[in-house]
Amino acid sequence: MARILLAEDDEAVRSFVKRALELDRHTVVAAEDGAAAAEVLNDDDNGFDLMLSDIKMPVMDGIALALVAARDKPDMPILLMTGFADQRERASGLDGLVHDVVTKPFSLAEIRQAVTDAIVGVNRDERRLMA
Repeated sequence: MARILLAEDDEAVRSFVKRALELDRHTVVAAEDGAAAAEVLNDDDNGFDLMLSDIKMPVMDGIALALVAARDKPDMPILLMTGFADQRERASGLDGLVHDVVTKPFSLAEIRQAVTDAIVGVNRDERRLMA
């Protein structure tokens, strides 16, 4: 399956998402903030199939991380998540770089589907049309 970099500062959410994605047999490398995730990206030789990041984090937020990731790994899909409407608005300017923004709270099924869609390159609107 896919190799996923997860950046999330909330330990409970990070553990929940990591376990959810491992149910689909993904390999998940978790980082506690954007700076740690950027370091993982920089030091990684194997590549990631997806980066999933919270937007609002200390040290380096998900927007800054997405910009770094898009610059250094332009073929890697980026999926953001947030529980704050104003943060979702900040991400709207990244439409060309970010596959989607998932709104918290989300269910196990919702995050698994969002990750699958991002990996295969299908957006929510396309999935609705196929249903």
